[in-house]
Amino acid sequence: MSAELGGRTGLQGKLSQWLRGRRPKDTTGDGGREDLLLAAAATGLPLAPAAHPAGYRCSCDRVGCPTPARHPVSFAWQTQSTTDRGQIERWARHQPQANFITATGMVHDVLDVPVEAGREALERLLGAGIDVGPVAESDDGRLLFFTLTRGTPEDEDEWWPCELDCHPETMDEHPGLRWHCRGSYVLVPPAQLPGEGQTVHWVRGLEHPLPDPLSLLETLTDACARYVGEEPDHASTAWPLRH
Repeated sequence: MSAELGGRTGLQGKLSQWLRGRRPKDTTGDGGREDLLLAAAATGLPLAPAAHPAGYRCSCDRVGCPTPARHPVSFAWQTQSTTDRGQIERWARHQPQANFITATGMVHDVLDVPVEAGREALERLLGAGIDVGPVAESDDGRLLFFTLTRGTPEDEDEWWPCELDCHPETMDEHPGLRWHCRGSYVLVPPAQLPGEGQTVHWVRGLEHPLPDPLSLLETLTDACARYVGEEPDHASTAWPLRH
């Protein structure tokens, strides 16, 4: 596992150097949108098209969509997700209003927390000199910490199921910390949410290498516990369980 993580970290370092030389501006224009999507794919984040706002509703045909503008447009999003530059350029240009999701659990995971708890944790982590990777803020009140994944489909024996795992259908069951891994996804910036000026945007950009999720988890769980007014139970929430 450590050798594998070291290899990934080396790859992230090379990608970070490349991104520092051509980091795109986080703008809402079409050019900025496409550059940010391509930069995400260049760091290994697999992308697929998602719904977008239609006024205060969702662009999909579902009446009363429970996750407006926050879900993929295809049921085959897991196999459709790609880092291929040409495909992402075609999607971005042919679907100029579309948001994009990134499928978690293949290259990266996402630790998704309430924004107040996330800001407190981010300040503590940076103050302690801990490497924090890319962080996105969703204006619906969540902060998204992008990390290395715990496992991939190629190393099933190394994949760690955990009671904190969050999948698209279980979002409402995880008001505190959500761990998006295999079978889940999050919106990738830049994305538009229903409501005037509501977006998903980078707080820390893609030039920051993806960290090991366990280096962030205790601080995030502590902050979430304070956010909900509970004492954290590190034995049950701070470490993933392994079959």
